[in-house]
Amino acid sequence: MATETTPTGRIAGVEVRSIDYVPLNERHGKVWSLGPLWFMSNAQIATLAVGTLSAAAGGNLVWSLIAIVLGSLLGTLFMAFHSAQGPQLGLPQMIQSRPQFGYIGALLVWLFAYLQYAGFNIFNTILAGDALHTTVHGSSKLWIVVATVGAAFVAIVGYDLIHGVERWLTVGFLVVFGLLTIAVFMLHYPGGSWDLGGFKWTPFLTQFGVVGGYQISWAIYVSDYSRYLPPDVTVRRTFIWTYWGSSLGAIWPMCLGAALAAWAGSKFDTIGSLKDAGDTLFSGFGGIVLVFSVLGLVSVTALNMYGGSLTLISAIDSFKRVRPTLNIRLVTIVLTAVLSLIPALVSGENFLTNFENFLLLILYLFVPWTAVNLVDYYIVRRGHYAIAEIFDPNGMYGKWGWRGIVSYLVGFGAMVPFFSTPSFTGPVADAMNGADLSLFIGLPVSAVLYYVLARSIDVEAETRVADAEAEQLEIAARRHERPEE
Repeated sequence: MATETTPTGRIAGVEVRSIDYVPLNERHGKVWSLGPLWFMSNAQIATLAVGTLSAAAGGNLVWSLIAIVLGSLLGTLFMAFHSAQGPQLGLPQMIQSRPQFGYIGALLVWLFAYLQYAGFNIFNTILAGDALHTTVHGSSKLWIVVATVGAAFVAIVGYDLIHGVERWLTVGFLVVFGLLTIAVFMLHYPGGSWDLGGFKWTPFLTQFGVVGGYQISWAIYVSDYSRYLPPDVTVRRTFIWTYWGSSLGAIWPMCLGAALAAWAGSKFDTIGSLKDAGDTLFSGFGGIVLVFSVLGLVSVTALNMYGGSLTLISAIDSFKRVRPTLNIRLVTIVLTAVLSLIPALVSGENFLTNFENFLLLILYLFVPWTAVNLVDYYIVRRGHYAIAEIFDPNGMYGKWGWRGIVSYLVGFGAMVPFFSTPSFTGPVADAMNGADLSLFIGLPVSAVLYYVLARSIDVEAETRVADAEAEQLEIAARRHERPEE
């Protein structure tokens, strides 16, 4: 029996839908809301830490800033193109991997996605706990629990509350971090920080590659937060609002991170240096910056729980078909929260450093995926998908999408010699003194290979199936059922 829902797909204000198609009568919102959403999702102190890598590797400040800007502008291109898929398909991001990887084969990327969601939440909540311990005092572990519970509440209420929270936090960020930026500009930096002649390839490429990969890693989220928009918002407008929101939200805190790392040198610490820099404007302002930063960390943790829930439901559905209801949303969000809370509470003193290295490696995993997904959507199938078939284990997309799987594995394998992380350096990167070019290898290898392999797909036949099923899909979605039920 179908779940009873309100016409807007909510029960008592709580979102019901998860991996299922969003029917046209539930589409709502304005495309400009993607701007503040993706600005604030990036504009938090976990992102700030990404901007410190060049300085740690011996680069000077001016070239660190250039690498950050260029890496962000490049990496955000891919996630913004993914965002434009949401209004057109009415589906969350990761479920869209089935046409390329297969009904079961998509588990390959879903596992990596879930690790990333849980991993970043561990990192974010520990930072939140340390920030509140430094400012309002009390146990860091208690604050980790508080941050996790707050994020889980936002994730459970769902899509509309997430958009609303990010809009209000954007206003606060512009004020608080605008003042912080003034303070950072007034700091005294070491000699040579602004010397364009002090260029070094290794720290520049390290910073550029990590920033680009960090922005690409958002690709697993983006359709989750645009899928309720009406399909007539156009690909171009969805792309523009996502692109500039996310890229500016990344560039600003990353540049602050680079500046703080250059200023503090070997004494740099994310929480401590932020507080010290803020206090140079006036006493106590550093504490205000940290408290506000916690709100940003909680909001992005909510996004990770929301996306983690969708990914987990997708994975479960690959083995045992599930009806997307409010109950399964609640269970998977709570489970995702617990799976990140426990490691955050038991982590040792060196956990943040070690786990940050692990997350950098996780970012590599989505470079070949984004290449396969975008080539399929924009070049091979050109946005024409039979959505009902995506939810059919015996449908035309099959259980195993060999083209996507092969392209992914070959692309990832081609990247390995170019990896450069504190825990592993590939032979090519080692020969280049640690310079990381993996991003420039994985993207074209996976993209070209998938395009070649996908030439045998009968897109016209798939489009006819999609057109034939469209009306039934819409009717079933409004009843909150699967088309064949």
